Amino acid sequence: MENQNQNPGRRGGACSDGSSIQKQGETKGRKQSHKIPTSPKKSEVRPRGHTGGKPHECDQCGKTFATSSSLKTHQSIHTGEKPHGCDECGKAFLSKATLKIHQRIHTGEKPYGCEECGQHFRTTGDLRVHRRAHTGERPYGCDQCSKAFLTSGDLNIHKRVHTGERPYSCDQCGKAFTTRGYLQIHRRLHTGEKPYNCEYCEKTFAAQGRWAIHLKMHRGEKPHQCDQCGKSFLLSCQLKQHQYIHTGERPYPCERCDKAFSNPAGLKRHHIVHSGEKPYGCDQCGKSFARTRGLKSHEQTCKRNLTSGTPVEILLSESVTTISISTLT
Repeated sequence: MENQNQNPGRRGGACSDGSSIQKQGETKGRKQSHKIPTSPKKSEVRPRGHTGGKPHECDQCGKTFATSSSLKTHQSIHTGEKPHGCDECGKAFLSKATLKIHQRIHTGEKPYGCEECGQHFRTTGDLRVHRRAHTGERPYGCDQCSKAFLTSGDLNIHKRVHTGERPYSCDQCGKAFTTRGYLQIHRRLHTGEKPYNCEYCEKTFAAQGRWAIHLKMHRGEKPHQCDQCGKSFLLSCQLKQHQYIHTGERPYPCERCDKAFSNPAGLKRHHIVHSGEKPYGCDQCGKSFARTRGLKSHEQTCKRNLTSGTPVEILLSESVTTISISTLT
């Protein structure tokens, strides 16, 4: 075997990764160490780890890789092949690493913890995004409106609100959605599938997000705290709406009058004033009310009237006909 110290391309000097190589005979061969061959022999080519070379090229898109195994994994994107299957649910993945992360859904493993609130996550990426909830950082802003998002993926999905794009359609009913995930959840309405089970009660869920929120309710988790009054909330959107109390902001205006509200629920209740809708009906006499508060107050009076013998008026459908019924015995 040829002595590497006699190879002018490897003798002394600095390694390409910045480290210094000290060898016997360095001084003796110092002049030779500066001679870099313009066309080195195949045996004199440095290892890829030192040169940073990526000799394995994808014939589909031209992307290059350091190893043949990395190239093979990449090519699965073009072929659609997903050779690594989960033995719990059958879902398949391009790489073993992605499969391993997925399997944490079944095992419940969440090795990455937040130092602020103690919440744990399956991946470092999930933890990084979560930390922005504490810092308030939303680095991805929409150029169409003032909204900003935690991730670039969330921003891309939001942009479909402006473009009207809904690329994922249900083959059962034709309803279209902005993401593949929303379509998958929707399809479970047709199949009745609810794969997410609560470990504390018998409830099951079609969507993983709703399941996760439900679990937090059992655990009493309220990770989102108001910095003005200290009140805590389960969801970040609940905290945001609460903070309008302190700022006085009312971002939900009524389009039919000059009133505005701090949350969409308040605006929805207000709309009933304009529409005349009375969706809350008394099951004793049929009288309807715009709000549950009015219905509850009426039900107490209605119940007393029935027990005391006072006649109760029943409004039939949309007719003005009034029927007086006698005491129920």
